[in-house]
Amino acid sequence: MSAEKMYLTWEDVTGMVAGLLKKIKPDDYDAILAVSRGGMIPACLISEAANLRNILVAAVMFYTDVQETLTDPVFLQFPEDVLLYGKRILIVDDVWDSGKTAVAVRERVLRAGGRPTLCLLHFKPGHNMFPGQKPDLYARETNAWIVYPWDPKQGWTETSR
Repeated sequence: MSAEKMYLTWEDVTGMVAGLLKKIKPDDYDAILAVSRGGMIPACLISEAANLRNILVAAVMFYTDVQETLTDPVFLQFPEDVLLYGKRILIVDDVWDSGKTAVAVRERVLRAGGRPTLCLLHFKPGHNMFPGQKPDLYARETNAWIVYPWDPKQGWTETSR
């Protein structure tokens, strides 16, 4: 994994979301599936702008820190099949690094009978463990470690006290 870090601002994120919104037709989706924690804020921004109110959450743990990952994603929470069956689901997350989390979430939606579309802020082709696969929609490509503005390591926790 690259040791290079890319620090993003809120303006960077809202700009990427605006670009994704140009590719999203709200009537094509029945629900958003936000992948926590990284996908929560992008999912909320997309939901507000596209007026998609049905938001589901998949609590998935994979990264523990920079260059520290689990072998496989752990699902702490996932919507019941009845909420996904026959539905067009816009899966929103922050980054496809190895692709393990995104592919695992997509596969669970497919097994439940849903029709998933993967939408991410960043795609890391140099780290992708799934040749020939990538997100359906993404804003930017990079191979850097991305530090989003909502990351407490950016220092916002100290200034908010």
